[in-house]
Amino acid sequence: MQERGEFLGNAFQFLRKAYFFQNLSDQLLEEILGACEKQSFSGGSVIFREGEQGDCLFIVMTGSVEVWKNHGSSGENLLAEYGPGRFFGEMALVDSLPRSATAVARASVELLSLSRDIFQGLVERFPRLALAVMRSLSAIVRESNDSFVADLNHRNQELSRAYDQLEKAQQEILHHERLSNLGKMSDMILHDIRNPVAVLKGYASMLEHVADNPDRVRDFARRVSREAERLSHMAGELLDYTRGEVRLDMSVVAPSLVISEAIACGQEYFRTSGVTVETVIEEDVPIVVDFHRMVRALLNLLDNARKACASEGTIQIRVLRQERSVTFEIQDNGVGMAPDVLDRVFEPFFTRSAGGTGLGMVVVKNVVEAHGGALQIRSQEQQGTCVTIILPGTY
Repeated sequence: MQERGEFLGNAFQFLRKAYFFQNLSDQLLEEILGACEKQSFSGGSVIFREGEQGDCLFIVMTGSVEVWKNHGSSGENLLAEYGPGRFFGEMALVDSLPRSATAVARASVELLSLSRDIFQGLVERFPRLALAVMRSLSAIVRESNDSFVADLNHRNQELSRAYDQLEKAQQEILHHERLSNLGKMSDMILHDIRNPVAVLKGYASMLEHVADNPDRVRDFARRVSREAERLSHMAGELLDYTRGEVRLDMSVVAPSLVISEAIACGQEYFRTSGVTVETVIEEDVPIVVDFHRMVRALLNLLDNARKACASEGTIQIRVLRQERSVTFEIQDNGVGMAPDVLDRVFEPFFTRSAGGTGLGMVVVKNVVEAHGGALQIRSQEQQGTCVTIILPGTY
């Protein structure tokens, strides 16, 4: 009896610290704990397999669990290892999709499991639980990004060491080898991005019906849906990059609309960093572009400019009409770039900022060129940077 009480006490503390259930009341945590089942697996046992229908999440109580992509095949890849207090398989609580990976007990493990049906019943009874899940989504995205960037940096370090050892004749082969790694990295990125997108969309719809404050929840739902669309477009860009092409969905839009949407997407980052964004539109002449891709391209440039600026820095966006084109200029008063950095700005995986993927400027260049446009960059150290996009105009 004492051993069971100690086990439940440990389980309660795990729930208290877990990102999925932070800030919940003790009463609600006890409800969740009471709905969980204890399971044990010996070392090497498969807990669930990739492709199986998921119906519950698991919480590691003791031991550790490995999560594998393509487990048992020549292309298997270890995605993560979870120790006591960690969750895995949580996407099964909100969708009916097959498992995206295989979970294996590294050694003997004790787990708590919570089924989807029971969890959704708790959400209906306790709307606060739905809000807690929303807050946890940002933690999922951040952790996925950190994992990807760490893996990317590790691979780049290995490639850099290999580059120093090769003769000049091998440089071109190494360059192609670096690019070929993107396919495997994209698989990891999409594994991490698609699950949060599914959760964001599912709970954006559910929150409109279960929360106590409809107006506020509808506002949250709109924000979540907007972020879900942004993540979906990011996944599309990565797929376009691996295919070597950009597929455009053209429409007639005003430059001011593209700019306002890009600023709105990055508004929170500008606010917290203290950077001011100014807009000067000479003439709001309609242009034929892929609206969402141009928004993403401008957002990438604005984000780069924000990172280059100190607090209270300024970014100015200008739209200029020329004889047969429309020009976007993004000018910042940030730290600028040295000539050697400027020479590498379009090199895949090259980045000066912590947490960056090094693909932002490559994506911008591909999008602009797919529109038949041109991209120019002027920069000096401590003088700032000006990026110019020249697009064919429609009059």
